[in-house]
Amino acid sequence: MALQNKLGITDSAELAREEERISKKKAVELYDKALLDGLEAGKFSALAFIHKYLFEEIYDFAGVVRDVNIAKGGFRFAPVMYLDSALENVSNMKQSTFDEIIEKYIEMNICHPFREGNGRATRIWLDLILKKELGKVIDWSKVDKEDYLLAMERSPIRDIEIKHILKNALTDQINDRELYMKGIDNSYHYEGYTAFKAEEL
Repeated sequence: MALQNKLGITDSAELAREEERISKKKAVELYDKALLDGLEAGKFSALAFIHKYLFEEIYDFAGVVRDVNIAKGGFRFAPVMYLDSALENVSNMKQSTFDEIIEKYIEMNICHPFREGNGRATRIWLDLILKKELGKVIDWSKVDKEDYLLAMERSPIRDIEIKHILKNALTDQINDRELYMKGIDNSYHYEGYTAFKAEEL
């Protein structure tokens, strides 16, 4: 079953294709209109703006903190009842060094604040922080998708792998639109979310 959407699509594969097409078009607009430049890098408000812009043509919940608990495989993301305080904590985390920035990115991934589209929005958010603080971004074409997803799954208990993978992909080509768009690649995001009620925790 496809997530409820504004497009009236009921087939999940068709929805995934349309979601990728529309979100990539919107990501280009974000870049070309310099809409990212006015955002406060590292704050949840910046991530919410990015998510809303990417997905507002598709989902009513674009940019809105989820009201269901979600899991991927055996990993349950931050429970709804703690989500607001967790997001505030992540917003206030330090971000002056590479390690601090990636630790912040990991914590935002654990929050997974939206019902869908977290990965794509959060990778733009990550590059925004790296660009502001270090004058670098990730060259996502140098990041193996399987290695990345496995390292992200392990990152809450062991972050050395994801730090290694992302550090090796750093570049100072911060104004390269093609590099920016690599992070929106659909195949980097988690599939197969399970939603469940609070009493199932």
